[in-house]
Amino acid sequence: MTPEVGKDVASLCSKCGDVWHVVVAKVGQDIVQVLCKECGARHRYRNPKKEAMKSAAPARPRAPRAPSASIARIDEPAVKADLSRPSRRYGASEVFAVGDRVDHPSFGQGVVEAMPDLGKMTVFFATGRRVLVCGKPAAAGGGGLAKPRPIDHSGPPAGGKPVTR
Repeated sequence: MTPEVGKDVASLCSKCGDVWHVVVAKVGQDIVQVLCKECGARHRYRNPKKEAMKSAAPARPRAPRAPSASIARIDEPAVKADLSRPSRRYGASEVFAVGDRVDHPSFGQGVVEAMPDLGKMTVFFATGRRVLVCGKPAAAGGGGLAKPRPIDHSGPPAGGKPVTR
C-alpha cells in the first residue's frame, strides 16, 4: 500500500539530493508527483527501491546489428567543366550555362550540371550537389524589371459613372 496524498515518502530529489518528500499526486495506487521538503521542488516520483532493483538487474545482451548499407558517394560531376571559359563568381542574378565553373563564397568551386527550371541550377561541389538560384536568360523574359506604365487618373472609369462618396 502506498502513502496517501499529503503523507511523507522517500524519493530522491534531482535538485538538492534530499530523500524526504510529500506526496502531491497519485494515479490509482501509483505516486506520480512529489514535493521536496528541503528545496521545495516538484518532480516525478522516483522510488528508491525500484532504482536499486534496476541497477542490480543484469543487463541482457543486445542482438548484433545488421551492417547498414553504405551510401555511395558520387565524386565525379555528371557534366565536365568547360575549361575554355574562366571560373565565374556566383551571384544570384548572374546567368549561367551547363558546364560553367562557379566560385561560391561558402561551397567553393563547382560545375553547373543542370538547369531544371528557369532561375535554378544544380551545381556539383566537392561537398555535394546544391540547387542554387540564378538569373534567367533575357530570351526567357528575365531581362529585369520594366518600369510600370503610368495610371491615367483624369477621367471616369471605363464604362461607368464617376465614383462619388
